[in-house]
Amino acid sequence: MKVLIPTLFALNLTIFGCEFGSKNENENSEKDIDTTVVISDSHTSENALDWQGMYEGVIPCADCPGIETKVTLNEDKTFELSVLYQDREKQPTLTKGNFVFDASGSIITLDKNGNNTSYKVKEGCLAMLDGDGKEIEGALKTNYVLNKNH
Repeated sequence: MKVLIPTLFALNLTIFGCEFGSKNENENSEKDIDTTVVISDSHTSENALDWQGMYEGVIPCADCPGIETKVTLNEDKTFELSVLYQDREKQPTLTKGNFVFDASGSIITLDKNGNNTSYKVKEGCLAMLDGDGKEIEGALKTNYVLNKNH
């Protein structure tokens, strides 16, 4: 009997001691999960890239060799657009207007003077977007990119 009482006492401590320990571990893991903080990256083309300057390239044309296109973006969010249809015109058509960045800060849209054309602003270039606001895909994709003239 003397041995039975200390053995039951030790067994009781072991069972209840483990139960209390496991509750604390669960509580601690829940606290770790709850304290996770998500930090958003607020870098956009508008605030992280040197987008001001002149961009140029030759855009494909259905009925001429190409369209020489130059877009100058100014810091005050105005633009100058020069368009020359090769083998059809001797002088480029020049238009000026304003442009806006979209909510993501990575796409600009020229106003009606620039035919509401949209471009994705990338490092050192502008990628022309299609009518749905998506980058042009396919074999001619690189022909719809205006490179920055440094």
